[in-house]
Amino acid sequence: MTRAKTILITGATDGIGLLTARTLAAEGHKVLLHGRSSDKLAAVARALGGTPETYLADFARLDEVRALAKTILSRHDRLDVLINNAGVYKTSQTRTPEGLDVRFVVNTIAPYVLTQALLPCLSRDGRVVNLSSAAQAPVDLAALRCEVALDHMGAYAQSKLAITIWTQEMARQHPDGPVFVAVNPGSLLASKMVKEGFGVAGNDLRIGADILRRAALSDEFAKASGQYYDNDGGRFANPHAAAKDTDHVAAVMQAIRDLAGE
Repeated sequence: MTRAKTILITGATDGIGLLTARTLAAEGHKVLLHGRSSDKLAAVARALGGTPETYLADFARLDEVRALAKTILSRHDRLDVLINNAGVYKTSQTRTPEGLDVRFVVNTIAPYVLTQALLPCLSRDGRVVNLSSAAQAPVDLAALRCEVALDHMGAYAQSKLAITIWTQEMARQHPDGPVFVAVNPGSLLASKMVKEGFGVAGNDLRIGADILRRAALSDEFAKASGQYYDNDGGRFANPHAAAKDTDHVAAVMQAIRDLAGE
């Protein structure tokens, strides 16, 4: 039997994150739950049973993300899997208190900050699973730095290419592990984000939860560091061509590092 893993899932109170947490907890893994609502976290913890650890942080606030990482490091010497699932598409408040674009901060910068901070406890044979999307677009550096405004889809698509870019770059920087993989869990799944953003019921969430479980645990992803998995096509695929443009990648990575305060 596979050893029970310690798995942190961000955005675990709704949608794919919640269903993935339920699936992994039911299999006996130790699931650490992150959310930005204490009431929702408490409800999910009760539903899962046992005494799952819950962590409260608003990913629009990088100081809260750093505090989250510090708390986890104080409680855990080893983390087997980090699933960076938390994300935002449509929001009435597009700026963070610091004046940055909330879509880029939540979808790209916050998971980067969290992952970098948790590297000391991520095992060499562990995995970082980043939520990408079929919607990807070249990153406007001025928009990333919040010098120009984007509509919801523009910011979302660019933020998802940006997280795919830093996924492949982290894999390159850490060839001995952990595995870093970007995953499009499936287009228009029945999450709150899809319902509010597109006004459709969406497809079965189990499509997304299943691929996140596989990316976190299965052998097929053990040697996939730096790759992008497109669950719409059911295969590893090339991300947007801009992810292979060395100048674009270098510029995006520099902006991410600057915004992360490195």
